[in-house]
Amino acid sequence: MATPLITLEKLRREFPAGEDTIAVLKDIDLKIDAGEMVAIVGASGSGKSTLMNILGCLDRPTAGSYRISGQETSALEPDQLAALRREHFGFIFQRYHLLSELTALGNVEIPAIYAGQPPAEREERAEELLARLGMADRLEHRPGQLSGGQQQRVSIARALMNGAQVILADEPTGALDKHSGEEVLKILEELNREGKTVILVTHDMNVAARAERIIEISDGEIISDTRSRKADGQTIAGEIAQDRRRGRVRAAIDRFGEAFRMALLSMRAHKLRTFLTMLGIIIGIASVVCVVALGAGSRQQVLSQISSLGTNTLEVFPGKDFGDVRSGKITTLVVSDADALAGQPYVAAVTPTVSTSANVRFGSIEASALVNGVGAQYFEARGTTLAAGSFFNQESVRRLEKDVVIDDNTRQSLFADFDGSPVGQVILVGKVPCRIVGVAGAQQSGFGSSSNLNLYLPYTTVQARFLGDQSLRSITVRVADDTSTDTAEQAVTELLTRRHGSKDFFILNTDDIRQTITATTETLTVLIASIALISLIVGGIGVMNIMLVSVSERINEIGVRMAVGARQSDILQQFLIEGVLVCLIGGVLGIALALAFGTLFDALGSSFTLIYSPVSIVAAFLCSSLIGIVFGYLPARNASRLDPVAALARD
Repeated sequence: MATPLITLEKLRREFPAGEDTIAVLKDIDLKIDAGEMVAIVGASGSGKSTLMNILGCLDRPTAGSYRISGQETSALEPDQLAALRREHFGFIFQRYHLLSELTALGNVEIPAIYAGQPPAEREERAEELLARLGMADRLEHRPGQLSGGQQQRVSIARALMNGAQVILADEPTGALDKHSGEEVLKILEELNREGKTVILVTHDMNVAARAERIIEISDGEIISDTRSRKADGQTIAGEIAQDRRRGRVRAAIDRFGEAFRMALLSMRAHKLRTFLTMLGIIIGIASVVCVVALGAGSRQQVLSQISSLGTNTLEVFPGKDFGDVRSGKITTLVVSDADALAGQPYVAAVTPTVSTSANVRFGSIEASALVNGVGAQYFEARGTTLAAGSFFNQESVRRLEKDVVIDDNTRQSLFADFDGSPVGQVILVGKVPCRIVGVAGAQQSGFGSSSNLNLYLPYTTVQARFLGDQSLRSITVRVADDTSTDTAEQAVTELLTRRHGSKDFFILNTDDIRQTITATTETLTVLIASIALISLIVGGIGVMNIMLVSVSERINEIGVRMAVGARQSDILQQFLIEGVLVCLIGGVLGIALALAFGTLFDALGSSFTLIYSPVSIVAAFLCSSLIGIVFGYLPARNASRLDPVAALARD
């Protein structure tokens, strides 16, 4: 004896009602053979639709047994139930449940996409089914452009797309006029003659009379079961809950493509909502990229300003520290100390320095200036640039030449009304006439006002003609690039301590200033970037909220997709792709906005430059992707775990 296609034993379905439960189906016993055309009839509320949902694996019974070809459905996982709906059941709904974004052809193809059929094959089959149902000229029409009867035909074609052996029709003529309803019934009868098992749920006895077997249900119980003839038994054993394996990789790609396409359609259908969702991401990404660029630009500007003070330099002064009243009496810091330091491997340049103040005059213009006596390597040690002429050399130092290099402030003060170059002119420094050999470029000063007038002469000249003293004010040491300034400072301290017999000097390490300033700049950058990151997180929460709204608005679509065989992973993938797409597009727009801000900043003629880091741009892009995944996952997960029958009920 052949195994019945469908077997129900003591099947119950209860729903909570406050603190109690309501039994909608009460200990149903039913067997349906393959090839039968069965009508389940009953008044509204009798439980017939609930029974059909359980038969179609859209709902699960509270108790009892439901077997298909002998296999218990309660043992099947959600994806196995999805495979059963996808491969063996075809649903025809009273309200059609077509997806409004898709054409008639696209709606019919959906089950085949989830079944993994190749694109060419599924398109050809969908066209054949629609042509067979008289819809050949409506392939590219959307549901809103079709009549009720035409939409029901599309629904029937979708039910047949995967070669379903069991057709479940819930009030298939309920929303149709008499003529369209008659055509649908004829199609169902034709399908039954071809060997399909057709199960009709209706309250209309005229419709039920077209079936070979009528099962009447009332108050959750079967009260009559009559048949006109017995169907030829067929089974679908061996294929229940088994997915079709037509190229797993190709099928996965097709499902991904469908999910991607539906995400784009949904975003296009709700442009304003999508843009507002992106806005938080756009602002956050643009803020992060701009802040990093501002930080990099500020660091470069600070470092360039510090380099004008002389990079990697040590300044050796007599005394214990600045303000030491005894420092003027210490005369142990001498030229021979500078010569000794010049021979050390960690020294790139060294120069003795002395200083005094004097009035300087050119023509009728007189000003007070600082006279700096320096060595030939001073300009290299301090990173001084040349605006005109040349620096004096070691020969000038040795011969006590009266060659002077003036700074830009001196040039502006003494030569403001002078036509021509100051180079070669003679100025009076104190009572000593000196010839200008060069003009130094504008340079920041580490101490005091940068508006001071500075003159640079050989230190030997200043000692002999201005001071009459061989001691030095300081020694400037430029440390070699391959040596740590801290290491060099320790070595200089040890060398000079041995030479002097005691530590009667102190060292100013300019690298400490650079590190302090850059550390402060980096701290500020991190602070502002943290604020920008908070805006990104807020944007991500906005994405999650909008995606939750999107899920709630599209519950019916989710139910339809589950009814035609979508796996939980298919639903999860579709909504996750939408969340990621929103964030990725928002990330790209945010990066573009940041770059546009930099262009505008440069166009305004600011001396400050934003330095964009490719790493920060890539990181921002990855961050937007991560936000889409993290904040899009929860809504997508909720969508994938919806109960199919509950989702279909939300219309």
